[in-house]
Amino acid sequence: MDGMDLTCGHFVNPFTDIGFKIIFGQPASKELLITLLNELLSGEHRITNLIFLDKENHSDSMADAGIIYDLYCLTDTGEYIIVEMQNRFHSSFLDRTLFYMCRAIGRQVENLREKRKKERELRMDGHDAEEDDFLLKEPMQENYGTRYRLSTVYGIFLMNFREPGLEEKFRTDTVIADRENGRVVNPHFRQIFLQFPYFTRELKECETLYDKLIYTLKNMQHWNRMPDALKEQVFSRLEELAAVANLSMEDRIAYDKALDRYRVSRIVEEDAREAGWKKGLEEGRAEGRAEGRAEGRAEGRAEGRAEGRAEGRAEGRAEGRAEIQIAIARNLKALGMNNEQIAKTTGLREEDIEGL
Repeated sequence: MDGMDLTCGHFVNPFTDIGFKIIFGQPASKELLITLLNELLSGEHRITNLIFLDKENHSDSMADAGIIYDLYCLTDTGEYIIVEMQNRFHSSFLDRTLFYMCRAIGRQVENLREKRKKERELRMDGHDAEEDDFLLKEPMQENYGTRYRLSTVYGIFLMNFREPGLEEKFRTDTVIADRENGRVVNPHFRQIFLQFPYFTRELKECETLYDKLIYTLKNMQHWNRMPDALKEQVFSRLEELAAVANLSMEDRIAYDKALDRYRVSRIVEEDAREAGWKKGLEEGRAEGRAEGRAEGRAEGRAEGRAEGRAEGRAEGRAEGRAEIQIAIARNLKALGMNNEQIAKTTGLREEDIEGL
């Protein structure tokens, strides 16, 4: 995903809108979605059934455009799950995910009756529909606090880019917790961010079903068939659902358009990255030259000062030695030694001694 390999394989690209919908967002793919969610939530929660809710969360006013989730589900045990696929980086992405979560949480109180109806639909096995309708019509006596009892909202965000606001790793899990000791304060708010560029395992390194699913989602767009190592039943179902040849005419037209947009966006992104790299390189060179000149001048001044000090010390020492020699020569001359003997003793020239 980091390079420019835009070849089209046998399977749809899950990082296109229509490809993601084909793999996870249609009734035929519900079991596949449940498998993925259970692997993501392994050890925390297990889903046995879910229904797809209206993905459009309508606005409260003309100034609010509302939101449209990629997938919005309700589990048989009453949890809401938002699944979002984001192909490209954009500013304030983390704020957007928070807004999506808060909207889903806030609407629970408003849509309490609708939620109960949906939950009963998931538990209809062997029940009398008329009895359920009667129970729905019965007024429920609830105290003030009960009205605000929330179900857990999970936000699953599949990201085909690196988010600067997150750590440089594939999976980031967030909860509402005590900042000092990490204890979870409210269990009903849960976000999972998956940054696919950081998933670098090869298939032979994928030992769990979870790793294999992530590896497949990242690479399947380039394959002509499922690798032999993917033997689990879920991959046979994925192979059937995601085969481009199995798409309806309507889905194939929509997919070709989505794939074209995906390719164009990747090319634009790569061009922008290259342009930024070149600009950064030129700026770096310019800064390097400027810093080099400044350092050269500083080093030159430092060396000049050092050389000046050394020369001054040398000259001072030479002058001092000359004065001592002259003083010795005067004393020897006063004692009656001839100029030749004094020159040999002090190292001065005879003509210099003659002038003393």
